[in-house]
Amino acid sequence: MFFFGIEHEVAFLNKEGRFADFSHTKFADFNQIIERLPTYPSDYPQLRVGDAGIKMKRWYIEGFERFADSDEVIDCHVKGIEIRTTIHPNIHGAITELSESFHLLREVAASFDFSPVLVSFNPYNPAFEPQPPLNDYEIKQLEVYPDEQTANIHMVSYGPDLNISVPDLSTKDVIDIGKKLTYYSPYIVPFTYSSPFYNGGLWDGLSVRTFIRTGKRPAALVFVKEQEELIDSIPCLTRIARIAAEVGRIEFKACDSCDDFLIYAALLALLKGLVLDETLIGRAIVPDATLHKISAKEGFDNEDIFVNATKVLQAAEFALGDDPDIQYLMPLKVLLAKQKTRSHELIEMFHRVSSIEEVIKQTYR
Repeated sequence: MFFFGIEHEVAFLNKEGRFADFSHTKFADFNQIIERLPTYPSDYPQLRVGDAGIKMKRWYIEGFERFADSDEVIDCHVKGIEIRTTIHPNIHGAITELSESFHLLREVAASFDFSPVLVSFNPYNPAFEPQPPLNDYEIKQLEVYPDEQTANIHMVSYGPDLNISVPDLSTKDVIDIGKKLTYYSPYIVPFTYSSPFYNGGLWDGLSVRTFIRTGKRPAALVFVKEQEELIDSIPCLTRIARIAAEVGRIEFKACDSCDDFLIYAALLALLKGLVLDETLIGRAIVPDATLHKISAKEGFDNEDIFVNATKVLQAAEFALGDDPDIQYLMPLKVLLAKQKTRSHELIEMFHRVSSIEEVIKQTYR
């Protein structure tokens, strides 16, 4: 038995057609959207609310929380709105819920003159610096969690968490799968590349998000129950589950965002196949930053990346066998055959219109 879930970050243009980020968008601007969206009481306890109370719904504001000199949240610098699905026993259910939640979000956001756009890295602000500067309490809090010290990257990068769990697996086996996904991450992520813009122009590659992010933040994250099950690493591979529903969950975090949710279905099927696979022997506790940089620059044009992406896809397909979910892999086969990514399409559009805003307006069609 497998379980699936998706967390998908959405970026927006505002009514002036400007990219809506922390530089000129306030918490209240996005919160008015969240307040208009429904609450589903049956979602809990499988969805985590969190200490600040921001994560009350299937949609919540993704950002950087600010504190007084205590645990009191006094503000939140905004990045976008995250959609999270409930836990589903099949891929179809997770994708259907994500699609429904996205369409509802788009509809409500439009009433406040915000429109969703596909962005995997902030196309204008390459880094985030909290203003006002962090106080002593905030600095101490960040020191507890090394990954949280990379908020300057988190606040400018957008991507999904693709969640998969298998209740029957031991903690040792779940961690082994996390190591496996971490190792093969450079060959999986090109299927999603969609961040060719940087600092107001074209970047020299396909995924500036992958180039900057991976190595400093995890490719995969495994939630465990007990402190003694943690593996000491930076970035972390393991983390203590915050609610019971997280125990044993594997989050694949390295992909760029997709505006075609069938790619997420394909990736969940790929992950399922890699859980079942017994032929791929690569394992890593932390992502290979150098290999991810090569992958980010060249994608499938790099022979090593192409060959190993093919190997990973074939291993997953073989492991799935006669499982009906094998049908979801088709979009990945097409991308591999064409050796093209979403970034290629965005770059071609940019050459035609010479405007990042005009390009990203064409996404989510």
